[in-house]
Amino acid sequence: MRTLVIGESLIDIVQRSEGTAAEYVGGSPANVAVGLARLGHDVTLATMIGQDERGARIASLLRGEGVTLTEGSIGVRPTSVATSTLDVTGAAAYRFDLTWELNEGQPLEGMAHVHTGSIAATLEPGASAVLAILQRARPGATISYDPNARPALMDDPHEVRAKIEQLVGLSDVVKASDEDIAWLYDGAPLSDILRLWGLLGPTLIVVTRGAKGAVIGLSTTGELTSVDAPVVEVVDSVGAGDSFMAGLMSGLLDAALLGGIEARERLRSASMADVTPAVNRALASAAITVSRAGAQPPQRSELAITQGP
Repeated sequence: MRTLVIGESLIDIVQRSEGTAAEYVGGSPANVAVGLARLGHDVTLATMIGQDERGARIASLLRGEGVTLTEGSIGVRPTSVATSTLDVTGAAAYRFDLTWELNEGQPLEGMAHVHTGSIAATLEPGASAVLAILQRARPGATISYDPNARPALMDDPHEVRAKIEQLVGLSDVVKASDEDIAWLYDGAPLSDILRLWGLLGPTLIVVTRGAKGAVIGLSTTGELTSVDAPVVEVVDSVGAGDSFMAGLMSGLLDAALLGGIEARERLRSASMADVTPAVNRALASAAITVSRAGAQPPQRSELAITQGP
């Protein structure tokens, strides 16, 4: 089963609280693609990078990780940059210099699962192409989505919310952070938003809560449950949510709960016990990532997991 990840690739410039700075290959969807590849999955990335030094660095890293780039991912525009400034706790604040375009005629043959999220799903003109691809993919593939809200780029939350809810409605699995939901819904109770999103369409909704772990919601049963996160020493939080997303998708793919329309039906009949191992894999992946500098998701061997069905 091949997975198509759609979204931005960029260079993360990380400025630390003590004054040092370093550049890393990043972008939420690119990080997810690398995370999936490191966990042993077959991944293609539809993205946008430039024919410049930074773009060449991104392309080289992705290919080295086993991520295949779609035709048209390398273009003439400069490679995008995101600058993250870390406070003394390791938490990151972001600013961006990027553009996002995408050919909506991306080939979908052989793609059993499609993932998107973050800037690519809301920033025009590329966001409209992302939506069109998901609509075209849904009859034959499962879909996952991570809003990964970036307030500096996404304007007023009331304006972007309708677009995000449309993408939620196309998805089988949605992952978001409690900060995403607080920004989008002005502090509304988390349980209310999980139930709202469940009515829109997705079967599984997972909300990350940093060191407090995650909340799992199953729309088919109306169940909500909390799962604790491993206790680790945090170096920085860059890429933690992306590693969580990759770990979640990996666990669900291994359990045959993602990857085609039959997997969609299995997910819709799954119990909380069926999906919790994937969430635990996601938490373990994120815990490893925050324990080291930059967006460095774990290898499969670091999680000591075996292939599922």
